[in-house]
Amino acid sequence: MSSNSGSTSNAPLPHQNGLFITGTDTGVGKTIVTAALAAVLRAERPGLSKEVGVWKPVQSGERMGAGRTDAERLVQAAGLTDAPEELCAYTFEAPLAPAVAARLAGVRLTIEAVIASAIPLFQRYGTMLVEGAGGAAVPLTEKELVADLIVKLGMPALIVARSGLGTVNHTLLTIDKLRSMGVTIAGVVLNDGAATATSSCDDPSVNGNAALIEQYSGIPVWGTLPRGLPEHSPAQLAERTRKALDLSALKAALPMAPAAGGADWS
Repeated sequence: MSSNSGSTSNAPLPHQNGLFITGTDTGVGKTIVTAALAAVLRAERPGLSKEVGVWKPVQSGERMGAGRTDAERLVQAAGLTDAPEELCAYTFEAPLAPAVAARLAGVRLTIEAVIASAIPLFQRYGTMLVEGAGGAAVPLTEKELVADLIVKLGMPALIVARSGLGTVNHTLLTIDKLRSMGVTIAGVVLNDGAATATSSCDDPSVNGNAALIEQYSGIPVWGTLPRGLPEHSPAQLAERTRKALDLSALKAALPMAPAAGGADWS
């Protein structure tokens, strides 16, 4: 359990420039997608690494220090200098939705406290990538879903989904949920390396799912991340990501607003 007591704060974040990475389910690859985007942005040109930060509001299912939490994986895969505890102030060992895991741990989790925990990161970095917990409709607190946090932050959302059979239904439902709450959806990334992913040899739907998602939602699919992405080399991860995803869509969704220096994509 995190040492954070869950005390509330209404302190506003310094800015809202960023992208919220959510998913159609747990285990779809939000962490590797977030790390991949961070690695690309931080490698874009010298100095940019000081302007792009990563935040994991809440994580559950592992104990910090074992090297298996999302925050620890993000630090390693994206080449971050922040400590995992800085990326995520709320860690719960129970493999449950954050609201349930927090209740079992005796922590009163509120959306105000979750947001307040990120103030130092938002002060440090002018652009933030935020990785959610589970899917968009996962219970975050006793009253709010992950989608409510996206609304509070005022950021566009990127949806991560499996590449195989069933993903069209899951993705369209996630899109409908976010749209109903007024969230801007920047795009979809399919992940061939998701926990239950199947290859195109075993699952012919893999080859057509991206087109179907675009056809029925009007939301662009940025591409499909391949299996076996390196989590121990940020440079290699960035290179593989550049080849797999449409980075012009990323740049359009995430205009750079650095904390200092006036840098942008140009």
